[in-house]
Amino acid sequence: MAEHRRGANLPSIGGFNRTVVLDAVRRSPDGLSRVELASRTGLSAQTVSNVTRFLIEAGMIAESGTVVSGRGKPRTILRLEAGSRYAVGVHVDPAVVTYVLLDLAGTVIASSTTSTPTADDPSEVVRTIATSIDELVSGARVDVEAVLGVGIASPGPIDVDAGVVLDPPFLPRWRDVPLRDALAEATGYPVLLEKDVTAAVVGEMFLAGESSARNFAFVYFGTGFGVGLAVDHEPVRGVGSNAGDAGHIMVDQLGLAGTPDGEGARGEVGAAVAPDRLVHIAEARGLALGGAPADVAAVDRAWDALGAAIDAEDPVAVGLAAEAGAVMGNAVVLIVNLLDIDRVVFGGPFWSRIASAALPAALAAIVDSPLLVPKHPVLVTESGRGADVAAVGAACLVLDAALSPRASALLIRR
Repeated sequence: MAEHRRGANLPSIGGFNRTVVLDAVRRSPDGLSRVELASRTGLSAQTVSNVTRFLIEAGMIAESGTVVSGRGKPRTILRLEAGSRYAVGVHVDPAVVTYVLLDLAGTVIASSTTSTPTADDPSEVVRTIATSIDELVSGARVDVEAVLGVGIASPGPIDVDAGVVLDPPFLPRWRDVPLRDALAEATGYPVLLEKDVTAAVVGEMFLAGESSARNFAFVYFGTGFGVGLAVDHEPVRGVGSNAGDAGHIMVDQLGLAGTPDGEGARGEVGAAVAPDRLVHIAEARGLALGGAPADVAAVDRAWDALGAAIDAEDPVAVGLAAEAGAVMGNAVVLIVNLLDIDRVVFGGPFWSRIASAALPAALAAIVDSPLLVPKHPVLVTESGRGADVAAVGAACLVLDAALSPRASALLIRR
């Protein structure tokens, strides 16, 4: 039986009760009656009545028909008004910046991309992103007053307290970019900054709702290799909110050993499966992907060609993707052992184009590993959020902050 968050009846914490009720309605696609809401949340009937009246007036929920249950009077059903509020998600990737607009239900209403600007001029970065956000919202014909805020997913390391992107290794010209506060000033929206792998984890949990796993690893395959973690339904951020750098885990590289870069049979997983390296290996094996890529944009184009070759069942492309999946799986075994988790989700900007071949290989590498310690089944899946998973997760940061009840809201502030 699914757990349900319980609210409190103290009048001084009405804001918390509103999130409890709204969260319960959001997680129930068929809607809930006021009686069901009281039962699920632990709130009194009077509190539920007061809170639902506020949420209806705010346009966030609506009465939608009635149902007859037993011999009592018909019960009015309350459903989420998904189009009443929105959140913007931004993913800063070395090649492109992706923007998405989500409604309250987490549905992508609009999306766009721009080339990633260099950070030689931080003000230009902010102008580019702010303009794109404004165009995304206006193009979707959404009232700016209905936008709750903007979430930014960035490669780490970041200084989450200061809202600064520090020095991501794959964004060599990005140093100490004060992205959060500058973007808030430029757009007028509240802005949250999060590491990309953590944003992906938050998105998975928020959109899965009651079916979300309590403990899982999100294997993030982008320009770099990272692992986001959820433990007891909470994302693991670490002391500086930079948890998730898993690229230095040592693994057997299987068929990727002895490649043109001269690496041996064992190496770091991040280096072994780096997309630019895999493209070079594919070219060395005779797969024509447009030549050796010179920059991140060229790597992305070559990766598209690799994905097309996999779809066409080219044996070289399929074999390479399977080897990469197995190498990632070898690394994940160590994380499964460390945390004793029972679910692993693969995703990220570079994942979906190799998934058809890489996922079965990763699954086999994990569940058949002689090093696997846990005796319970381990479910290995891929994210349903697609290549935009970090941008969607960034928007979910805003939705989660606005809609998900937090026990800390009950604390008395001095």
